[in-house]
Amino acid sequence: MKALIVDDESHVRTTIRFLARWDQYGITEVLEAKNGLEAKTLITQESPEIIMTDVKMPKKNGIELIEWLEANQFPGKVIMISGYDDYDFMRTAFKLGCYDYLMKPIEEEMLNETLEGAVTAWKQEEEERHNMESGFYEEVRMFRLNREMTSACNGESFDEGEISLALPEAADGYDFTVIFFYHTHYPEPYIQLLAQEMVEQEWGNVFTLQNDPNVCLLLTTKGQITTVEEWITRYCELPVRLVSGPPIQSFEEISESFQAAYRSMAEQNFRTIHRLEEVDDAGRMNDIVAFVDKYYMEELSLDKLSARFFLSREHISRRFKQEVGKTLTSYVMDLRINQAKQWLIETEETMFSIASKLGYQDEIYFSKLFKKNVGLSPAEYRNKMRTSGVNDKGRLANS
Repeated sequence: MKALIVDDESHVRTTIRFLARWDQYGITEVLEAKNGLEAKTLITQESPEIIMTDVKMPKKNGIELIEWLEANQFPGKVIMISGYDDYDFMRTAFKLGCYDYLMKPIEEEMLNETLEGAVTAWKQEEEERHNMESGFYEEVRMFRLNREMTSACNGESFDEGEISLALPEAADGYDFTVIFFYHTHYPEPYIQLLAQEMVEQEWGNVFTLQNDPNVCLLLTTKGQITTVEEWITRYCELPVRLVSGPPIQSFEEISESFQAAYRSMAEQNFRTIHRLEEVDDAGRMNDIVAFVDKYYMEELSLDKLSARFFLSREHISRRFKQEVGKTLTSYVMDLRINQAKQWLIETEETMFSIASKLGYQDEIYFSKLFKKNVGLSPAEYRNKMRTSGVNDKGRLANS
């Protein structure tokens, strides 16, 4: 750590150098400057962490120096020194981020107390800066890593090198496991701990799908998946389901293994850790209905709901009909048709656009569904509603 003394009086610089207990506070080098201009050069070259500067100096005074430091986002600590008991100087100095203010003649006890405080404050802020930067870069790294793994699972192009750097070398390839967390739980803290442990122990790594934070992938070196499952059993308090896909010899096989694991999940071939006994059946059915209400325009299936809500396909099918009085397929279709009605009245969108937004690739197919349920084709419905006086908000005009 370096300190800089800035004062046009040499005896003041000598006194400060003599009185301060530099070694005690970890300061190994003490620099000197006679004015603000010299100080700027030394600061640029040496980057001292602590600066003690006089107020009244030729060429560039202490306030001007502090203004320059503030403009350049100086991360260190500045202690103002002056023989003038001037409130305006003090107020300006503190406004510019000055750590403290000492009066001449310099007293040993006050000097060292202020110096110790400045060093401690700098160390604390430096640690905070380091933690913030480390956390930010780690967050960016994990985002990129999870993005590449998500692309790999979806059969899209991905950066093999990015994934390779996150895993220990494995000549025999990796075991491939998919973890399903219950969708209303918050697994991120456990995932972070598991990832840290897996990397430290060189078991492998864990990746989170960007399109579903409740689904994670475990890539483990041969024979380590049992150890990882033991860790999950011991340290993860959440109920999870694990499904094994075929081991992979190359990263190009990720998509195939992932799809195989999902098929196994649909066939109820999974391992359970911490059964979901704390969430009752009625509560889970409410969650399922709320989920369907929110995502009805996306692809929904009993298999997908089964994996997400930890219930069998048969149980969901039976209980869903009991809960809403309709099958899942009928319920989703009604939601989509009602949404189509709203868009037909309120917008000028084509039926092709509406069908696509509702998850149908075939406009003709959806138009037939619409007519079967409404009794009118989409075009006939739009014309009828508008000619009968329904305004662009879907309400009768002048009602």
